[in-house]
Amino acid sequence: MLGILLIRKPLRITSHDVVNDVRRRFSTKRVGHAGTLDPLATGVLVVAVGPATRFLQYLPLEPKVYVADICFGRSTTTFDAEGEPSLERPVPVDLAGAIQKALPSFTGLIQQFPPMFSAVKVGGRPLYQYARSGKSVEREARTVHITSFEILECSNDSAKARIICSGGTYIRSLANDLGEQIGCGGYLAGLVRTQVGRFTLDEAVPLEEIAPNMLRPLSEVLPPMPMVQLDDVQTAFIREGRPIALHEAPSYHLAALLEPDGTVFSVARVTGNLLQPECVIPSGVLDVGI
Repeated sequence: MLGILLIRKPLRITSHDVVNDVRRRFSTKRVGHAGTLDPLATGVLVVAVGPATRFLQYLPLEPKVYVADICFGRSTTTFDAEGEPSLERPVPVDLAGAIQKALPSFTGLIQQFPPMFSAVKVGGRPLYQYARSGKSVEREARTVHITSFEILECSNDSAKARIICSGGTYIRSLANDLGEQIGCGGYLAGLVRTQVGRFTLDEAVPLEEIAPNMLRPLSEVLPPMPMVQLDDVQTAFIREGRPIALHEAPSYHLAALLEPDGTVFSVARVTGNLLQPECVIPSGVLDVGI
């Protein structure tokens, strides 16, 4: 069994809960996901089954697109609705104007600190363990890219925003930091991930409806990476970890390699006219399951 699922993650379960559900339904331990969603977030979760887990790193998974509901006038310990209120302040009379004035600081390349209630590790321990014991530790800022931060709706104390960003962006931190920039505090009240790379929410299947026949083959999910058809001899060389030379190699830096029957079994790095395998599914694995 091998392939990719686009799952519509429901509310109030973790991404790991989704993985465990797929393991149970498909009777396999080899399941992984790309891009964690918090329990209070819903939307597109890309899940790999079987040897396809090796290829998650090659999927076109950026940018990420979110629709976020942000409440202003209150900060929370977790930067979202699950946390304890930490501070309340009055909201500006012209909230929409204040947001628009602050937004330029939240587009392009920005520095972002991960929330204390997150799985990022410091000193070998996840930050949430320190937070639960009432400790705050120094965190390293990370650089993320916000392509677009667009306000869709705005009321007296809340706003709905569409955010296009790089992977690794904490939308909770954006909500908190935007509230601090305005001066009234803010937290993330709801979040939907509507797109992961070229995979959209419209394509995603509710968790309770997934089935093995919904697995997408690697040949369908790896593009725009080019596909290179190999013969028997070339396939054997790649499976031995040996590079092969082509008369006309793809111009892209990576290429998906297909067995003679058209099944993707490897991703190779393109160097000149050479294809050097980086990831290979062993012989025989593709002959079982899907």
